Amino acid sequence: MPPAAPSTIGNEDLVGRRVLLVDDDPTVSEVASSYLRASGFVVDEASDGFAALHSVESHAPDLVVLDRMLPGIDGLEVFRRLREQTAAPVILLTALGSEDDRIAGLEAGADDYLTKPFSPRELVLRAQSVLRRSLDEFAPAAVLECGEFRLDPSARTARRGDVELSLTTREFDLFEFLLKHPNQVFSREDLLRTVWGWTYGDLSTVTVHVRRLREKIERDPRAPTMLTTVWGVGYRFTMEAADAVG
Repeated sequence: MPPAAPSTIGNEDLVGRRVLLVDDDPTVSEVASSYLRASGFVVDEASDGFAALHSVESHAPDLVVLDRMLPGIDGLEVFRRLREQTAAPVILLTALGSEDDRIAGLEAGADDYLTKPFSPRELVLRAQSVLRRSLDEFAPAAVLECGEFRLDPSARTARRGDVELSLTTREFDLFEFLLKHPNQVFSREDLLRTVWGWTYGDLSTVTVHVRRLREKIERDPRAPTMLTTVWGVGYRFTMEAADAVG
Protein backbone atom coordinates (compact mmCIF):
# COMPACT_ATOMS: atom_id res chain seq x y z
CA MET A 1 0.00 0.00 0.00
CA PRO A 2 1.44 3.43 -0.90
CA PRO A 3 2.32 5.55 2.15
CA ALA A 4 0.45 8.76 2.78
CA ALA A 5 2.19 11.87 1.52
CA PRO A 6 3.65 13.73 4.49
CA SER A 7 2.23 17.13 5.32
CA THR A 8 4.56 20.10 5.05
CA ILE A 9 2.91 21.65 8.10
CA GLY A 10 4.76 20.79 11.30
CA ASN A 11 3.63 21.29 14.89
CA GLU A 12 5.77 24.40 15.14
CA ASP A 13 3.69 25.92 12.33
CA LEU A 14 0.54 25.47 14.41
CA VAL A 15 1.72 27.73 17.23
CA GLY A 16 -0.67 30.66 17.58
CA ARG A 17 -3.56 28.92 15.82
CA ARG A 18 -6.88 29.69 17.48
CA VAL A 19 -8.98 26.89 18.99
CA LEU A 20 -12.52 27.39 20.27
CA LEU A 21 -13.23 24.92 23.11
CA VAL A 22 -16.94 24.48 23.86
CA ASP A 23 -17.76 22.44 26.97
CA ASP A 24 -20.04 23.08 29.95
CA ASP A 25 -17.88 21.03 32.34
CA PRO A 26 -15.44 23.48 33.95
CA THR A 27 -13.01 20.70 34.89
CA VAL A 28 -12.83 19.38 31.34
CA SER A 29 -12.44 22.91 29.99
CA GLU A 30 -9.69 23.78 32.44
CA VAL A 31 -7.62 20.65 31.78
CA ALA A 32 -8.15 20.56 28.01
CA SER A 33 -7.46 24.26 27.53
CA SER A 34 -4.28 24.08 29.62
CA TYR A 35 -2.91 21.25 27.47
CA LEU A 36 -3.86 23.05 24.25
CA ARG A 37 -2.24 26.29 25.42
CA ALA A 38 0.89 24.42 26.53
CA SER A 39 1.13 23.12 22.94
CA GLY A 40 1.08 26.65 21.56
CA PHE A 41 -2.58 27.13 20.68
CA VAL A 42 -4.57 30.26 21.45
CA VAL A 43 -7.70 28.99 23.20
CA ASP A 44 -11.11 30.65 23.47
CA GLU A 45 -13.60 28.97 25.79
CA ALA A 46 -17.39 28.79 25.74
CA SER A 47 -19.67 26.93 28.14
CA ASP A 48 -22.79 26.77 25.96
CA GLY A 49 -23.93 26.99 22.36
CA PHE A 50 -24.94 30.64 22.42
CA ALA A 51 -21.53 31.67 23.77
CA ALA A 52 -19.85 29.50 21.12
CA LEU A 53 -21.74 31.16 18.27
CA HIS A 54 -20.94 34.60 19.67
CA SER A 55 -17.26 33.69 20.01
CA VAL A 56 -17.05 32.65 16.36
CA GLU A 57 -18.39 36.05 15.35
CA SER A 58 -15.79 37.81 17.50
CA HIS A 59 -12.74 35.59 16.94
CA ALA A 60 -12.64 33.35 13.87
CA PRO A 61 -11.27 29.97 15.02
CA ASP A 62 -8.95 27.70 13.09
CA LEU A 63 -10.45 24.70 14.91
CA VAL A 64 -13.52 24.05 17.07
CA VAL A 65 -13.58 21.42 19.82
CA LEU A 66 -17.29 20.96 20.56
CA ASP A 67 -19.04 19.01 23.31
CA ARG A 68 -21.93 16.90 22.02
CA MET A 69 -24.08 17.48 25.14
CA LEU A 70 -24.59 21.16 25.93
CA PRO A 71 -27.21 23.08 27.93
CA GLY A 72 -29.67 25.11 25.90
CA ILE A 73 -28.76 24.18 22.34
CA ASP A 74 -27.79 20.59 21.60
CA GLY A 75 -24.20 20.18 20.38
CA LEU A 76 -25.23 18.92 16.95
CA GLU A 77 -27.50 21.93 16.45
CA VAL A 78 -24.63 24.19 17.52
CA PHE A 79 -22.47 22.40 14.96
CA ARG A 80 -25.00 23.04 12.18
CA ARG A 81 -25.17 26.73 13.06
CA LEU A 82 -21.39 26.96 13.27
CA ARG A 83 -21.16 25.61 9.73
CA GLU A 84 -23.10 28.68 8.58
CA GLN A 85 -20.45 30.91 10.13
CA THR A 86 -17.14 29.10 9.68
CA ALA A 87 -15.53 26.36 7.62
CA ALA A 88 -13.10 25.56 10.46
CA PRO A 89 -12.75 21.83 11.15
CA VAL A 90 -14.62 20.45 14.18
CA ILE A 91 -13.63 17.80 16.71
CA LEU A 92 -16.70 16.52 18.55
CA LEU A 93 -16.49 15.50 22.21
CA THR A 94 -19.09 13.02 23.35
CA ALA A 95 -19.90 11.20 26.56
CA LEU A 96 -22.39 9.09 24.63
CA GLY A 97 -21.04 5.61 24.20
CA SER A 98 -23.23 4.09 21.51
CA GLU A 99 -22.04 3.74 17.94
CA ASP A 100 -25.19 5.47 16.67
CA ASP A 101 -24.37 8.61 18.65
CA ARG A 102 -20.80 8.69 17.34
CA ILE A 103 -21.99 8.17 13.78
CA ALA A 104 -24.55 10.97 14.18
CA GLY A 105 -21.69 13.40 14.75
CA LEU A 106 -19.73 12.13 11.76
CA GLU A 107 -22.80 12.25 9.54
CA ALA A 108 -23.33 15.87 10.58
CA GLY A 109 -19.88 16.55 9.11
CA ALA A 110 -17.54 16.51 12.10
CA ASP A 111 -13.90 16.00 11.13
CA ASP A 112 -13.03 13.93 14.18
CA TYR A 113 -14.42 12.91 17.56
CA LEU A 114 -13.26 11.83 21.02
CA THR A 115 -15.31 9.90 23.54
CA LYS A 116 -15.25 11.08 27.15
CA PRO A 117 -13.33 10.45 29.29
CA PHE A 118 -10.39 11.19 27.00
CA SER A 119 -6.71 11.87 27.40
CA PRO A 120 -5.99 15.61 27.04
CA ARG A 121 -2.76 14.65 25.32
CA GLU A 122 -4.76 12.69 22.74
CA LEU A 123 -6.94 15.75 22.20
CA VAL A 124 -3.81 17.79 21.45
CA LEU A 125 -2.57 15.15 18.99
CA ARG A 126 -5.95 15.00 17.26
CA ALA A 127 -6.11 18.80 17.10
CA GLN A 128 -2.66 18.95 15.53
CA SER A 129 -3.53 16.24 13.02
CA VAL A 130 -6.81 17.87 11.95
CA LEU A 131 -5.21 21.31 11.67
CA ARG A 132 -2.23 20.09 9.67
CA ARG A 133 -4.59 18.62 7.11
CA SER A 134 -6.80 21.69 6.88
CA LEU A 135 -3.96 24.23 6.84
CA ASP A 136 -1.42 22.44 4.68
CA GLU A 137 -0.07 25.07 2.27
CA PHE A 138 2.26 23.00 0.11
CA ALA A 139 3.21 24.03 -3.43
CA PRO A 140 0.35 24.00 -5.95
CA ALA A 141 -0.60 20.42 -6.74
CA ALA A 142 -1.78 19.12 -10.07
CA VAL A 143 -5.50 19.30 -10.72
CA LEU A 144 -7.08 15.85 -10.77
CA GLU A 145 -9.58 15.10 -13.52
CA CYS A 146 -11.63 11.97 -13.99
CA GLY A 147 -14.73 11.82 -16.15
CA GLU A 148 -16.84 14.83 -15.22
CA PHE A 149 -14.99 15.34 -11.93
CA ARG A 150 -12.37 18.02 -11.44
CA LEU A 151 -10.59 18.30 -8.11
CA ASP A 152 -8.13 21.10 -7.33
CA PRO A 153 -6.06 20.19 -4.22
CA SER A 154 -4.53 23.66 -3.93
CA ALA A 155 -7.86 25.51 -4.02
CA ARG A 156 -9.57 22.69 -2.10
CA THR A 157 -12.43 22.63 -4.61
CA ALA A 158 -14.16 19.71 -6.25
CA ARG A 159 -16.58 20.01 -9.16
CA ARG A 160 -18.85 17.69 -11.05
CA GLY A 161 -19.26 19.37 -14.40
CA ASP A 162 -20.37 22.92 -13.64
CA VAL A 163 -21.54 22.08 -10.13
CA GLU A 164 -19.23 22.53 -7.14
CA LEU A 165 -19.40 19.68 -4.65
CA SER A 166 -19.85 20.62 -1.00
CA LEU A 167 -17.31 18.34 0.67
CA THR A 168 -16.15 18.40 4.28
CA THR A 169 -12.41 18.40 4.99
CA ARG A 170 -12.30 14.63 5.42
CA GLU A 171 -14.56 13.94 2.44
CA PHE A 172 -12.25 16.03 0.26
CA ASP A 173 -9.16 14.22 1.59
CA LEU A 174 -10.79 10.85 0.97
CA PHE A 175 -11.87 11.75 -2.57
CA GLU A 176 -8.42 13.15 -3.38
CA PHE A 177 -6.71 9.99 -2.12
CA LEU A 178 -9.03 7.73 -4.13
CA LEU A 179 -8.55 9.78 -7.31
CA LYS A 180 -4.79 9.49 -6.88
CA HIS A 181 -5.04 5.71 -6.42
CA PRO A 182 -7.73 4.52 -8.85
CA ASN A 183 -8.64 0.86 -9.27
CA GLN A 184 -6.86 -0.11 -6.05
CA VAL A 185 -8.59 -1.75 -3.11
CA PHE A 186 -8.07 -0.22 0.33
CA SER A 187 -9.30 -1.67 3.60
CA ARG A 188 -10.90 0.58 6.20
CA GLU A 189 -7.70 0.25 8.22
CA ASP A 190 -5.68 1.42 5.20
CA LEU A 191 -7.88 4.47 4.73
CA LEU A 192 -7.91 5.29 8.44
CA ARG A 193 -4.11 5.29 8.42
CA THR A 194 -3.50 7.10 5.12
CA VAL A 195 -6.38 9.61 4.94
CA TRP A 196 -6.95 10.27 8.64
CA GLY A 197 -3.39 9.68 9.77
CA TRP A 198 -4.57 7.48 12.63
CA THR A 199 -2.85 4.27 13.67
CA TYR A 200 -5.98 3.26 15.55
CA GLY A 201 -9.59 4.41 15.80
CA ASP A 202 -13.22 3.54 15.17
CA LEU A 203 -13.51 2.03 11.68
CA SER A 204 -17.09 3.28 11.44
CA THR A 205 -15.50 6.69 10.81
CA VAL A 206 -14.39 5.42 7.40
CA THR A 207 -17.73 3.73 6.71
CA VAL A 208 -19.66 6.94 7.37
CA HIS A 209 -17.41 9.08 5.18
CA VAL A 210 -17.54 6.59 2.30
CA ARG A 211 -21.34 6.67 2.49
CA ARG A 212 -21.40 10.48 2.59
CA LEU A 213 -18.98 10.73 -0.36
CA ARG A 214 -21.12 8.32 -2.37
CA GLU A 215 -24.13 10.53 -1.76
CA LYS A 216 -22.27 13.40 -3.41
CA ILE A 217 -20.58 11.68 -6.37
CA GLU A 218 -22.73 8.68 -7.34
CA ARG A 219 -25.78 8.87 -9.59
CA ASP A 220 -27.47 6.35 -7.29
CA PRO A 221 -25.70 6.09 -3.90
CA ARG A 222 -27.68 2.92 -3.15
CA ALA A 223 -26.15 1.21 -6.18
CA PRO A 224 -22.68 2.77 -6.50
CA THR A 225 -20.67 2.15 -9.66
CA MET A 226 -17.56 4.24 -8.94
CA LEU A 227 -16.84 3.95 -5.21
CA THR A 228 -17.66 0.30 -4.70
CA THR A 229 -17.34 -2.17 -1.84
CA VAL A 230 -15.10 -5.19 -2.31
CA TRP A 231 -16.73 -7.47 0.21
CA GLY A 232 -14.43 -8.73 2.92
CA VAL A 233 -11.61 -6.45 1.75
CA GLY A 234 -12.52 -2.77 1.52
CA TYR A 235 -13.31 -0.07 -1.05
CA ARG A 236 -12.21 0.71 -4.60
CA PHE A 237 -12.64 3.78 -6.81
CA THR A 238 -12.98 2.61 -10.42
CA MET A 239 -11.61 5.09 -12.94
CA GLU A 240 -13.39 3.49 -15.91
CA ALA A 241 -16.78 3.79 -14.21
CA ALA A 242 -16.16 7.49 -13.54
CA ASP A 243 -15.07 8.05 -17.15
CA ALA A 244 -18.20 6.31 -18.39
CA VAL A 245 -20.41 8.62 -16.34
CA GLY A 246 -18.66 11.73 -17.63
